[in-house]
Amino acid sequence: MKTTIHDVMAKRVLVARPHHTVAHVRGLMERNRIHAVPVVDVEGRPLGIVTSADLVAERKAESPVNRVMTTDVRTVPAYNDVQVAARIMRRHKIHHVVVTHEKEVVGIVSSLDLLKLVEGHRFVAKPTGSATTKKSPKTAGRAKTAKA
Repeated sequence: MKTTIHDVMAKRVLVARPHHTVAHVRGLMERNRIHAVPVVDVEGRPLGIVTSADLVAERKAESPVNRVMTTDVRTVPAYNDVQVAARIMRRHKIHHVVVTHEKEVVGIVSSLDLLKLVEGHRFVAKPTGSATTKKSPKTAGRAKTAKA
């Protein structure tokens, strides 16, 4: 059985609206000890994401979050395998992916959620090959020469 994004995502996702202030979102993050808040429209569809990295710089507390959010938000359907979220995070060098169902935000997956899989041994690494095919550090990278 494969692990799906729905299995590991945070299902209680806190969201913001574009007009919410930086102070409001910063407060949500601090009170709930989270590092990312999706910004959604009135129908719950993602417009962007605000992460703790976006708030590191000194921002005016009264500024609307739509001025500081990342609009190139990465999303993934809840029914996908966790490898899809991991691939998105690695390729785009991000730590959070917004989870959607029929274009509506239903969760969020962080890199820490994926690390829990490894820690819990629910993820099995692919075999690296047999011991006889591994090269020693001394011979790795050396070209073999034929003897005449």
